[in-house]
Amino acid sequence: MMNTDRLSPADLDLEAFKALIDTEQPKPVLADRVERGIPVYEAAALADRLEDGPGRAEMLDEWADCLMNGAGAFAIAGATPDGSVIDEASAVLFDLIAAEKAGTGGGGDHFAAAGLNDRLWNSLKKHALAAPESFARYYANPWIAAASEAWLGPRFQMTAQVNLVHPGGQPQTAHRDYHLGFMSQGQAAKFPMHAHLLTAALTLQGAIAHVDIPIEAGPTKLLPHSQKYELGYLAYHEQAFKDVFEERFVQVALNKGDLLWFNPATFHAAGENRTPDVERLVNLFQVSSAFGRPMETVDRSAMLAAIEPVLTKVGLSALEQRALVASTAEGYAFPLNLDTNPPVGGLAPQTDQERLLAELE
Repeated sequence: MMNTDRLSPADLDLEAFKALIDTEQPKPVLADRVERGIPVYEAAALADRLEDGPGRAEMLDEWADCLMNGAGAFAIAGATPDGSVIDEASAVLFDLIAAEKAGTGGGGDHFAAAGLNDRLWNSLKKHALAAPESFARYYANPWIAAASEAWLGPRFQMTAQVNLVHPGGQPQTAHRDYHLGFMSQGQAAKFPMHAHLLTAALTLQGAIAHVDIPIEAGPTKLLPHSQKYELGYLAYHEQAFKDVFEERFVQVALNKGDLLWFNPATFHAAGENRTPDVERLVNLFQVSSAFGRPMETVDRSAMLAAIEPVLTKVGLSALEQRALVASTAEGYAFPLNLDTNPPVGGLAPQTDQERLLAELE
């Protein structure tokens, strides 16, 4: 029976937390290898599983199990074999960052000191409006859509935020992420246990490397198996738990175009950029369930107006078109005004995703 009690910091158990993160698990069946406790999948070896069918279902089920019951994170190596797609997007994102710095000084960081990094909030919409063809090639990546669907199911809501960490950039502090990860300990304690368990299923955290990121450049610090600790949204605020994180975190080096995905309940933090010359450019994906509220407001109507004219011009396969539409258009019909938009012939009206995919067939 699920515990529905209210929680208190007095319930925290550091030894129980340590026991969870001491878990050792075998390599997942489809993973190429395990690096520092994090499964790494080779995109080229799994490409034939991207199309709908038993192979895709097996792969997505394994990823979901990894996020829930395994390490709480996994990487997909070689997820963007055409490096020019990343380079083209990087140029757009650098221009957007420069324009915002010139205008407003740029965005801050939630969990790190300001000064040695640049943030570009809502990079999803800004990229779409600034360079639609670049956006289309970039978000047509079927590995982004597959990983998002593995954890959240279909009709997910994509948002993205760029983090550019300059040489000398300091690390973030350990945390869990949105929803309850963006509350104080006292605020989070007001939610019952079942809400703590549910919140992680509403969001998936991801990142795509725009440059090669060796360990010394500070790839994401992760604490495998920490997502299993039920009181983690209270625990990460406590210094004793932060100390365990700093003692035991792991990092996985990424090459340009690699993807990293993790459960938002996995204790994590951006690493320190100790290099003299690596500008660590990463686009962070925060993908929300159709049933949740994304952190950012995204004007998907404006994005569609920019993207639809180029959809058939950029040479995408049907699989890539579906991936692009999933990251761009609204896939869930609710909430809606039932007076002005009643369902016709079904339980819900057609969504923009359904309309667009029908037009592309």
